[in-house]
Amino acid sequence: MKEYDYLVVGAGLYGAVIAFRARQAGKKVLVIDKRPHIGGNLYCENIEGINVHKYGAHIFHTSNKKVWDFVNSIVEFNRYTNSPIANYKGKLYNLPFNMNTFYALWGTKSPQEAKEIIERQRRDAGIENPKNLEEQAISLVGKDIYEILIKGYTEKQWGRKATDIPAFIIKRIPVRFTFDNNYFNDTYQGIPIGGYNKLIDGLLDGVEVKCNIDFHTNRQILENIAHKIVYTGPIDEYYNYCFGKLEYRTLRFEEEILECDNYQGNAVVNYTEADVPYTRIIEHKHFEFGTQPKTVISKEYSSEWHEGCEPYYPVNDEKNEKLCNQYMSLAQKESNVYFGGRLAEYKYYDMHQIVEKALNINII
Repeated sequence: MKEYDYLVVGAGLYGAVIAFRARQAGKKVLVIDKRPHIGGNLYCENIEGINVHKYGAHIFHTSNKKVWDFVNSIVEFNRYTNSPIANYKGKLYNLPFNMNTFYALWGTKSPQEAKEIIERQRRDAGIENPKNLEEQAISLVGKDIYEILIKGYTEKQWGRKATDIPAFIIKRIPVRFTFDNNYFNDTYQGIPIGGYNKLIDGLLDGVEVKCNIDFHTNRQILENIAHKIVYTGPIDEYYNYCFGKLEYRTLRFEEEILECDNYQGNAVVNYTEADVPYTRIIEHKHFEFGTQPKTVISKEYSSEWHEGCEPYYPVNDEKNEKLCNQYMSLAQKESNVYFGGRLAEYKYYDMHQIVEKALNINII
């Protein structure tokens, strides 16, 4: 007789939603995580009364009312709207690319003026069959936007020259001919009031959770204590890297407490020039409209993943996709193991997509 109905490996968002639903269905659940805390990359640490996103900025957005109602049934969300700023050589531009951006770039005041400049630059580039990300981006938005707002940031993020990155990485670039700085087009958007820990705590309320437990170190025991396993870790690690290791990008953060109440006036400022080593600065208090006397900022650096680092972004090029498909073919043969989340599926999911997938899993 096995002790649990479900063993959930990973206490991040996907694992927490699955655990919540399994408990609601009357199942006995154990959640384990190798980190000393729950929440995965959503984890926040309270510093100077500010909920600091320890693993980078997370903004929840969705047009799926079922998903939005579900997360708000756990904790109420605020009305935060993501409106990032780009800093290029000390000059500021609004993101996503919109009429405010074009005015700062060219002084254009009408959509027609902006469209004409973009179209002229696209035409002058004469790129018919883009062979890499640089050519793809220029063919979509022209040279100015590419060189000022895309090139440096993208090369820092990927650790590769834009000419060495496949064209399909940028399939399209959102361009708005309105004065709208809202980054997302979704109907609903916000941050949990009190931080993301409130969301995870609510999902895992009443569920048995054990931190500092590495599934792979204790695998022989753990695989035999539950009827079903929900695995949210790296899929290649689950299969002991039998086909080789998938590649990721990782992030490093330099955190500072500053003796001022407002450092940059915005939660997220991207630094798009190549000479600035970090990709962006996050000022955490603005996610929750904080009025604390001090502020906390995080400078974000992107680098190649290696053992001991947290894997953040899958490198979804053709080589890695082929390798991933080999692992997925093994996963599809499993009868009592379910793979879900960014690492287990080797896909860059947003939070609303994770919640939607976890809500649609059949709990039996």
